[in-house]
Amino acid sequence: MTEKPSLEGNEDRAWLGEGQSESQLTTGPEEVEENGGDRPAWDSKIQYVLAQVGFSVGLGNVWRFPYLCHQNGGGSFMLLYVFLLLIVGVPLFFMELAAGQCIRQGSIGVWKHISPKLAGIGYSSCMVCFYVALYYNVIIAWSLFYLGNSFQYPLPWEQCPIDVTTNDTVKECAGSSPTSYFWFRKALNITNSIQESGELNSIMTGCLLAAWTIVSLAMIKGIKSSAKVMYFSTVFPYVVLFIFLIRGLMLDGAIEGITYMFYPKLEIWANVQVWRQAATQVFFALGLGYGSVIAYSSYNPYHNNCHRDALMVSGINFMTSVLASLVVFVVLGFRAKNIALRCVANNLDLLSSSDGSDQHWWPWFNMSDPSSVSIAEYREWYGHYSSMAGSNITDCSLEEEMNKGIEGTGLAFIAFTEVMAFFPASPFWSTLFFLMLLNLGLSTMFGTMQGILTPLMDNFSFLGRHRTLLTVSSCALGALIGLLFTQRSGNYFVTMFDDYSATLPLVIVVIFETISVAWVYGTDRFLDDIEVMLKWRPPVVYKYLWKYVCLLAMVGLLAASLLRMVFKSPTYTAWNQSTASEMTLEYPGWALAMIVTLILLASLPVPIGYIHYTWKNRRVPNSLSSEGGGQEMHRELYTKCGSAEQPDSGAHQRVPHEEDEAHPRTAFLPMGSEHYRLLPQQEDEDEDEEQDTGV
Repeated sequence: MTEKPSLEGNEDRAWLGEGQSESQLTTGPEEVEENGGDRPAWDSKIQYVLAQVGFSVGLGNVWRFPYLCHQNGGGSFMLLYVFLLLIVGVPLFFMELAAGQCIRQGSIGVWKHISPKLAGIGYSSCMVCFYVALYYNVIIAWSLFYLGNSFQYPLPWEQCPIDVTTNDTVKECAGSSPTSYFWFRKALNITNSIQESGELNSIMTGCLLAAWTIVSLAMIKGIKSSAKVMYFSTVFPYVVLFIFLIRGLMLDGAIEGITYMFYPKLEIWANVQVWRQAATQVFFALGLGYGSVIAYSSYNPYHNNCHRDALMVSGINFMTSVLASLVVFVVLGFRAKNIALRCVANNLDLLSSSDGSDQHWWPWFNMSDPSSVSIAEYREWYGHYSSMAGSNITDCSLEEEMNKGIEGTGLAFIAFTEVMAFFPASPFWSTLFFLMLLNLGLSTMFGTMQGILTPLMDNFSFLGRHRTLLTVSSCALGALIGLLFTQRSGNYFVTMFDDYSATLPLVIVVIFETISVAWVYGTDRFLDDIEVMLKWRPPVVYKYLWKYVCLLAMVGLLAASLLRMVFKSPTYTAWNQSTASEMTLEYPGWALAMIVTLILLASLPVPIGYIHYTWKNRRVPNSLSSEGGGQEMHRELYTKCGSAEQPDSGAHQRVPHEEDEAHPRTAFLPMGSEHYRLLPQQEDEDEDEEQDTGV
């Protein structure tokens, strides 16, 4: 496969037919007005960095990364994660940052500009962003519900309620735990399976409407309004994480938790599934493929050092994951030790109430003070006398409790709430924790919505002129469709969307993004454009990472995910009210059809866009081929990204050659030290037809 120009045949000739010169591409204030005038810009660099960090650092850093470390060898998984982050994550993140900053449009405009045949990439990104926004805001609604219930003492999930009819503890709570009962019954009022839909949960519906209202108000003025909220929503979670870490290190069991976290198990490197999970986490942690990274970077000054930004944001993201893992493991260590100590106390009570023939076991313990018996002492005794103790006496293993992996909503709304109930002033800690979850969710939600709104406003001038209406309408549509998740079975749909609606489509999107830059447009040409922007050339290693390593890694991840879906039927975890326990169920046929439909709807814009472009070009009369000077004239008129912003006189200037045959690039005029004005790429006689080359 060789690098080839992104524009060919009929489109070349249509552009040349306008008789434009290079100077006409960089002038024409009347054309600037037609394209919406000045593009918004960040007020400062710190504002932009906070926005990128706020988007990339989300709930997955708090409850997904620690779980993967927990399940896959602790320190060994971290080393594997860093390796994949450096050779796959950072190069792809840098690629998206550079593309957005150079072309200064959202995801639709960027990929349409690089290769009109692949304009569907941007539409696929928008579809996936919309999927994620739908269920992500439901998690924010759950956080609002728990935040509202934190302002009472004692916390409502500290104790099991009493059944007024029997004057006894509610059976479902007695069979599980107060925190599990509050989550599944009071918060979700969940059904036994996805097939039992149930009515709408009125409280959660209200919380969801409140969440969408917050997002709408924060996004209504674009980055000018959302960026101001970012100052709090991005920084506050770090303050809370450090507070929880300091408090957690004072807990009994914290050291055991940290030891468990960092203890390496190198044998996991031979497991293909561990590589798949690590690559998936790198992929989602940086927010690749959503279009939000492109949208945010498109508001940057043209000469901003996006390479340094890529390294900085990736580093902050990883360190946040480590910080969150420390907090999670000290809390889980405390929780596991409490459970093990309660187990020891219960077993000693059973021993003390047994007949006198068993009392020869007692010299192992100080039975006058059972609370002084350590877990190690009890386990040493159990190792000698377990066969004589009876079936009701169990092994109280701290390691076994730590091995019970908890992820996602179970970690946040069950495990953490259980631990906070043990803290003095528990409402204060609960309020802090759910405020942190709320802000983590909102900062990611702002980026996700920007990945939808920015491409639409850039690509469709009507929508760009009615930003407020578009924002409010999008949020209203999201709230309406989001009612699917607030019915009693809504949690199962959240799991479905989280597991399947984004994973495969996003991997497909990033594969086509990489192909578009590395093979269609050309890595050398892309590095030339970055050199003009940064005034220095990035290392040549990026060329080979983009062309081979990243592409092969993404194809491998896609193949592994597809094979896993084929050989392991999709399942979900359901809550059984009668047994007060979780169980694994397979999705019914209609749910599997829904999963396939979601994946296809998000993936089809790419092939449809390609077919549409090819079909449209075939309709252009062949007589256009005789007009103009053909490809030779096109080479002379080729302008690099931002060619109107020439570097200083000492900068390296590269002479175009055959590889530089490309779509005429967007150029910019300086508008002060940090603002640049977007000028049109070309004028076409059929402007409406050319505006949308996607779906």
